[in-house]
Formats: sequence, structure tokens, C-alpha cells
Amino acid sequence: MTTFLIAAALASPVAAQEAGGRLDIVVQPEPPGLMLGLVQNGPTQLVAGDIYESLLRYDSDLTPMPSLAKSWEISDDGLTYTFKLNEGVKWHDGEDFTADDVVFSADVFLRETHARLRASLAYVKSITAPDPMTVVFKLKEPFGPFINAFENGTMPIVPKHIYEGTDFANNPANATPIGTGPFKFKEWVKGSHIHLVKNEDYYVDGLPYLDEVFYRVIPDAAARAVAFETGEVDVLPGGSVENWDIPRLAEMDGVCVTEKGWEFLAPLAWMWLNNREGPTANEKFRQAVMYAMDREFMRDVVWNGFGKVATGPIASSTNFYSDDVTIYDHNPDKAKELLAEMGYDGEPVRILPLPYGETWQRWAEAVRQNLSEVGINAEIDSSDVAGWNEKTSQWDYDMAFTYLYQYGDPALGVSRNYTADRIKKGSPWNNVEGYENLALDEKWAAAATMVTPEEREAAYAEIQKEIVDDVPVAWMQELTFPTIYRCNVNDLVTTAIGINDGPRNAWIKK
Repeated sequence: MTTFLIAAALASPVAAQEAGGRLDIVVQPEPPGLMLGLVQNGPTQLVAGDIYESLLRYDSDLTPMPSLAKSWEISDDGLTYTFKLNEGVKWHDGEDFTADDVVFSADVFLRETHARLRASLAYVKSITAPDPMTVVFKLKEPFGPFINAFENGTMPIVPKHIYEGTDFANNPANATPIGTGPFKFKEWVKGSHIHLVKNEDYYVDGLPYLDEVFYRVIPDAAARAVAFETGEVDVLPGGSVENWDIPRLAEMDGVCVTEKGWEFLAPLAWMWLNNREGPTANEKFRQAVMYAMDREFMRDVVWNGFGKVATGPIASSTNFYSDDVTIYDHNPDKAKELLAEMGYDGEPVRILPLPYGETWQRWAEAVRQNLSEVGINAEIDSSDVAGWNEKTSQWDYDMAFTYLYQYGDPALGVSRNYTADRIKKGSPWNNVEGYENLALDEKWAAAATMVTPEEREAAYAEIQKEIVDDVPVAWMQELTFPTIYRCNVNDLVTTAIGINDGPRNAWIKK
């Protein structure tokens, strides 16, 4: 069997980089837990990304890079993935890391605990360790995006010697997480901070540079901005402060801003449009909504110019994006024509904002204003987080704001929102709109299992062209959450997941 080798050397520390120092980063809301194999929400990934690792990391172009694996091969038929692991890696309790930990994590622990990864592992026939430093994944059929499944938040490797044969959810070690990462868990003072310290036995020579990292819990957005202004914290991750505070903070002396570090997650915002009933069940009404909205204005004013107007279901930073689709520019006259053709009689529709701060409320108000300008009777139906979860998961809405991560490939993070097998009450993270197109479902499934990138690119281009005309949801914006930080903090964002694994390479110029 012919194979090709994908390998890269671990980066060597540069002499100019300085060791030592403490980094204070805001984390909000406070994580519900730090055991990354059990909890994968944003705050947990932010902190636990320094404690746990996976086999690979990904650069801003989504190209795989070494992590626990130093090299890897993919067979020509796309069915066998062979990983060679770094030697000398130790768990934070001093035990040796081996291939058995990878097999246990992927084939036992995460199959039980990680629903999103479980969908990818359904393509896996076996996971074996022919020797202590080699892991082999054999697939039942080709699954193109499988190489993207080895990101830290997707396949975190956990210690077999701690979890094997235990009740995973109630293992006492969950409170004091043990990984292989560049930082070790030290302390968690609820409502105040999470303290991580340098892993002196880290397997990459010279890393990490920092002595310690404090993740600071500051519930109020205004207070977080003040904490940065006064020097209490060094880093404001994306979404930490309201958008209108970003320009003021960015203009401070010694402050830097970057929009990088979201390429893998690629958050895409849209409004779910209830395809089951009411005006939103009509395709012409949904198209009218798209033409009615001035999404460029919303980007420039509501989001202060951060982000890009979305053209469809796949973000432009995600593999297999195509812009060869119908473009819905701001065209009120076209919106009115479509409403007249469908015989819209003024039936009211409810807009449910995402309850994540004032920015989202303003966004809903801008949409309502645009819709009213073309004759759509829209009202805002605000709710708290619990209410939003309940309304969306029970389909009690007409139009509802959301945003979801894409995870580098349409088969991993996009198709779940549009295929009929994902129409299930009780979750706000699947096909909530109720869109059914069985012919398109077959195309989604086929594209996921094509072997060559060229085949997949053509298939996904066809899918995007078709679904954009159907408008199952109102695509709004490729979100950019700028990271604000002190300019003396260097190399904070070096991968496609940004600060989630940033402190590994970060260093402070004194």
C-alpha cells in the first residue's frame, strides 16, 4: 500500500524570546468544569486547552501541525491513519504517556462522553497501538475531514491510568485535571480565578516560557474593560467586552488587537427561520428577509466593522467554501416583490435575540427596523439564557439569533445544522429550523466520504449553491471576536484556535 507522509519538526525556541512572567486572562462566564473530555463549552476550552492536548494542532490555514504526534501518514485509500507519537511525554502526575492513552481516550472515554466527536468516530473501524509510540486509526470508509478531528477540544487525550474502569463523570480527578499540556492545574477559587503553573517537564524544549497563567472571573462586561484599563488583566479574549468598548481600549498606549485565532472554530451567526409554520415556512418570505436586511450596515455599526457578511452556510475560512451562490444584497424593492408574490398579509413574526449582551439586542433591533421598512410585522421577543435555550430547543420561535462553530470542515460543523436526521427537539445546536431536503441530505453524506479534496470541493460548491436559494436560515455574519492584549505579550495567537492553546508559545517582553 502506498502512503504519503505528513510531518513537521517541533519549533525550536528563538533566542530573543524571554522566559518567565505571569499572564492574566479574562474568562467569562466561569467554566462549569475543566475536564475537557467531559465539558467542551467555550470557557472550558479556553482554560483546559493549556492542560490537555491532542495529537495535532492547526495553523491559520487549517494545516495540521505536530502536538502529541510528531508525524503521521494517511494511506492512499483514505482508510488508515498512522500516528507516531513524541517520546518522553509525561502526564502531570509523572506517569509516562503512551499510545495506550490515545486508544483509551478515543475508543473508550470519548466515545461515551463527547457527542460531537462520536459522530466522526462512527466512521472508525478500529483504533490500535502496535507499539507504545504508534497509534493506527482504521476507517470503515473514507471520511475526508477526519484529519481535522485531532484538535484539542475535539479529541482531548486523557490519562488511562486515572480513568480506566471508573465512573468518568464522577471521577475525583475531574476537580484537579491532569493532562500532558504546557501548564499544570494549581488552584481554582470559584468566582475569582483559576491558577495554572508551568509544566517543568514539558516535552518541547524551552516551552512554555511563562511561569504561570491566571484566568480571572469578572462577571460584568464593563468591569472587565476597567480591569484591562487599570492593568489588572493582560488579555481580553474575544467577546469579553461589548463591541463599542473595543475601539477605546484598542487606542490605549501599549495595546494590541488581533482578529486571528478563530479560523478553526469559524463562528458563523444566523437567524433560525422556523421552516415548519407561519410566514417563515414560505421560501419566498425567507428570501425576502435576506433582501430586506442591510447586513453591511449591521457589520459596520453593530459590530464596529469586525467580521464579514456571510454568503451561505460555510464560512470563508472553512475548507471548501464557495461564493458561487446567489448574493442577497440589500434590496428592499426585491423583498417587497417577493412578499407580494407570496401574499404576505402582515402576520406578525417574533425575533428572539441571543442573550449574550447588548450587542445582540442592538442587532435584533436593526433587523426589526429593516423588516418593518419592507412591510414585515416583526416584534422582539427577548429572553434570558435559560429562556433562549428552552424556546429554541422546543421550536417556540419564528426567527432566532444564534452562532455555531464550524470546526474546519463542513462535515464536522456545518451539515449538522441542515440534515433531516438532526431534527430533534431538546437541543439548540442541531437542525433547529426544521429544514428538510432529502436529496440534499444525500449530497451532504456523499461529500463527507469522498476521498480527494477536488471531489469534495466540487460537491460542496453544488450544495452551497442549492441551499442558499432555499434559505433555511438567514445567514448574517462570519463573526470576528477581536482579542485585546498588552503589546509586550508576544506569540499569544499562533494557531487556528487562538488563545485556547496560546499560552503554550506566549512570552512577555520585559
